[in-house]
Amino acid sequence: MNAPQAIVKHGRKWDQVLNGARTVFMRDGFEGASVDDIVREAGVSKATLYSYFPDKRLLFIEVAKCECQAQSDAAVAQVEATDDVREALTTAAKRMTRFFMSDVGLQVHRIIVGESQRFPEIGREFYESGPARVHAILRSFLQKEVDRGNLNIEDVDLAADQFPELCKAGLHLKMVLGLREPPTNEEIDRVIDGAVDMFLCKYSAG
Repeated sequence: MNAPQAIVKHGRKWDQVLNGARTVFMRDGFEGASVDDIVREAGVSKATLYSYFPDKRLLFIEVAKCECQAQSDAAVAQVEATDDVREALTTAAKRMTRFFMSDVGLQVHRIIVGESQRFPEIGREFYESGPARVHAILRSFLQKEVDRGNLNIEDVDLAADQFPELCKAGLHLKMVLGLREPPTNEEIDRVIDGAVDMFLCKYSAG
């Protein structure tokens, strides 16, 4: 598969291709996933796969977009299930951080950064389905807590951008650059606890 040549289009075997690709990418990562493995897992022909996705990167990004949306939906359900601000922020942080550090999360970050200058539509589509969606969810939650008097935030948009960055501290850049091994659960929890503590130290109304 070479550079992207066409816009991804939907069809009756779209979900079949996507589900098969998700299984293979999650198991083998981007580099380890072969087209032969994907079509075998999906139960389709190469011609069918290529008709939807002329480039493996497009297929991988589509899988990542769907995974981001699933993670976002799950986080929303969990955050809305509690009225405790710290618990809600910790739940959101765990979802975000573990995805940031996952093989899929790291691979798609590298691909987006590498390809978005040549193919800006790839970066735009991923941003809208991933980071922009997370921002909207956090902004809505933070504004609700401000209105309830639990948080004191003058710039909710800025705060919604700050929190995900705090959840990456000391881990994400090193992982993207291949400078360290995957973090342990204890290391991730340390970063999450620090992010939540710092955020509430700045913005708690109490």
